Amino acid sequence: MKPHLLQVATAPNRSFSVRKELIPNINCRWHRHAEVELICFHRGSGTQFVGDDIRRFAAGDVVLVGSNLPHYWHYDSEYQAEGNDQTDPFATVVHFTENFWGERFLMLTENATLRNVLDRARRGLSVRGEPGELIAGLMEKLHVAEGPYRVMLLMECLIAANRADENDALASLGFRGDNAEQESERINAIYKYTLAHFHEKISLEKIASIAGLSPNSFCRYFKSRTGKQFSQFLIEIRIGNACKMLINNNMNTKQICYASGFLNFTCFYKQFKQITGKTPAAYQQAFSNR
Repeated sequence: MKPHLLQVATAPNRSFSVRKELIPNINCRWHRHAEVELICFHRGSGTQFVGDDIRRFAAGDVVLVGSNLPHYWHYDSEYQAEGNDQTDPFATVVHFTENFWGERFLMLTENATLRNVLDRARRGLSVRGEPGELIAGLMEKLHVAEGPYRVMLLMECLIAANRADENDALASLGFRGDNAEQESERINAIYKYTLAHFHEKISLEKIASIAGLSPNSFCRYFKSRTGKQFSQFLIEIRIGNACKMLINNNMNTKQICYASGFLNFTCFYKQFKQITGKTPAAYQQAFSNR
């Protein structure tokens, strides 16, 4: 499963880039790049893919993605429909290479924390709570900073990111995303179709045809590239949608179950609790109390 290799542009007078994203899904595909990415979402929500990890993202989330770690943020349909004349950014994004500050800088004894967080970023980090809030504020300053203050603020962001809990790593230890380049289009076709049709019954024959493979070959292909069965991948997408609906909708749990593509409420209930650690009612209550 080779992600699309993205070239990240850097201005001639900048050693790393900081930008505000006004368009959702600006890189609407499974992709990777040599630069480390730090992203803070300001508005919108959707499905997040980092390595083999799938989860929902929303405003306030902060994620650190290591060099060449494949990732993809798919905004929900209501945000994709927005025009290009928006003035409120969806996210602030920082891209930098691991050695932009020089080959020896990270080897300094005082920079052990920076080395550590960049190593942890190779699996991706979800930075939550106080460290995430701190980074969000620092990134606002970083966006307008000049001169050495840019480097200083980036270092502060990384030091704060290192406070993320060990359980906040995203991709599994065994994930690899470095297979043949020509497979980029195939995996993107699978993701695109699944995200558009997860609420329907997706037959093995249909998704295999989207990938241009026989059903048996597709099963082996998907498992070898992602480390999970397609059926599990589909369940995770459906549970993510159910989470969104529990927070945002007035529908009851059974209606949400069927609207998310499940045909059996008992199966939905079991899978929801297994993936989120909560029952649907407890999950909804946790958000209503915030």
